[in-house]
Amino acid sequence: MKVIVIGSGLAGLTAASYMCREGHDVTIYEQYSEIGGVTATIHKDGYSWDIGPLLLEGLAPHEKLGKILTELGISDKITIINEDRGQTLPDFAIWHPKEYKGRYWRREYFKEQFPSESEGLDRYYLFYDQIMTLMAINSRLEWSKGLKFIWLKLKLLPKFLKVKKYMDKSAAEIMDSFFNEPKLKAVFMGILADFVVKPSEFPGLGVPLSNVETAFDKRIPLKIKGGKLPVYHYIHNGCEQLVNAFVNYIKEKGGKIQTNSLVEKILIKDNKAIGIKLKNGEKLYADIIIPSGGAHKTFFSLVGKDYLPSEFIDNVENLVHMESVLMVHLGIDFDPTPHQRAALCYYYGTYDIEEAVNRCRSGDYHEGKEGFLLYFPSMHSPDMAPSGHHAVTIYTIAPYILSKGDWVSRREELADKLLIEAEKFIPGLREHAKTKVIMTPLDFKSRIFVEKHSFGGLAPIMDQQNPPHHTPIQNLWYIGAQSESGGGVAGVVAGTRKAILKLLKEL
Repeated sequence: MKVIVIGSGLAGLTAASYMCREGHDVTIYEQYSEIGGVTATIHKDGYSWDIGPLLLEGLAPHEKLGKILTELGISDKITIINEDRGQTLPDFAIWHPKEYKGRYWRREYFKEQFPSESEGLDRYYLFYDQIMTLMAINSRLEWSKGLKFIWLKLKLLPKFLKVKKYMDKSAAEIMDSFFNEPKLKAVFMGILADFVVKPSEFPGLGVPLSNVETAFDKRIPLKIKGGKLPVYHYIHNGCEQLVNAFVNYIKEKGGKIQTNSLVEKILIKDNKAIGIKLKNGEKLYADIIIPSGGAHKTFFSLVGKDYLPSEFIDNVENLVHMESVLMVHLGIDFDPTPHQRAALCYYYGTYDIEEAVNRCRSGDYHEGKEGFLLYFPSMHSPDMAPSGHHAVTIYTIAPYILSKGDWVSRREELADKLLIEAEKFIPGLREHAKTKVIMTPLDFKSRIFVEKHSFGGLAPIMDQQNPPHHTPIQNLWYIGAQSESGGGVAGVVAGTRKAILKLLKEL
């Protein structure tokens, strides 16, 4: 078959890889000048920075992205580095101890900080273990067949019944059921600010999944009842290595990638997708069309509401997106490790995640005061900076549309204010900056095919139905962070694989 894939982010690259593997004639059309979407690495003056993913879950051989890379025969094309991260709140910082103190050292640390919450912490970590076991079994189930599939399915049911009572609870309700202290709740809900999702609307079962203990201590044994824990890795020399692995596979299998090729329309006839129209007016026909851009842009601009059921239109119109980010990349000429001992640390400036998200959604930008992230890729990949220097990324959530001014006129001002906040932890960033790259929401938008930039796609909120892979239009399959797979590198790749295998089976 002739297959057209729209977009060269990881979703598009995964779809093209699997279609090429089956011998189909595949071409990717990318509107930007570079391949990779936000899973890209940028370079300037001898420094390199990733613009999207940081410390990734899913790359280990027992995890879904690792298994996919093995399935495609490209796992040896990247080198992964097992690491963990720090977490700093206004009143305390959480770093793994120099001497390993067991898989539950964080629980004991929190008991010291909040003695009145000891009983709740014991109950929470029992809940955490139950969720981890459930997810470990489910991860194995997804790759099993026959009798093993049936055996794992039977094993899964009793584990699920133990946590079923939490299914309809939000993250806020889950935390309220375990703890009274707002500061302790914020330890486990702080990461939701990264998604720009309120604790009152985030699925409660997702709290332990967003706070896997291996993210904070890489020494924790992975083996648990039912399988293995998730584990976190960097990609040596940046995420472009992962992009290149997919790109080379596609080209080796005969696939083609066309950059600077903006798709303006998906051609529909008799409720079937039959091709695309490029900005230059050229029409190209195919048996299968697989877009991976934003939901609004894909279905309302490329397809058009006239071809879609009213219920589908209503769902897309009411989707809640994450907000964007302001990201500043620096090249510095000093060693930051006396101030931050690991490559990545989240710095939280508020305990009220609910209100912080409300303000961000209303366009009220906190200028870094409510939190940011500091990442030094050259700590794990020295080639990403000149000898004796370091590459640093500072980013924080930010509204796509500011309530005061705009990103064009306030670009330098707001970048400088973010650096001022970062210098409270890493002094001298501005003074020692040898080069700088500022990325506002508008810069991110230019790289991907969306109506507005949302860092990570659709907000992971309760009861939200992301658009399905199998669309109402025949021969049109939708993939990417705003599809049913949701965001995240591993989630997008695994969701796309699932969609393509289903497509091939139906054909």
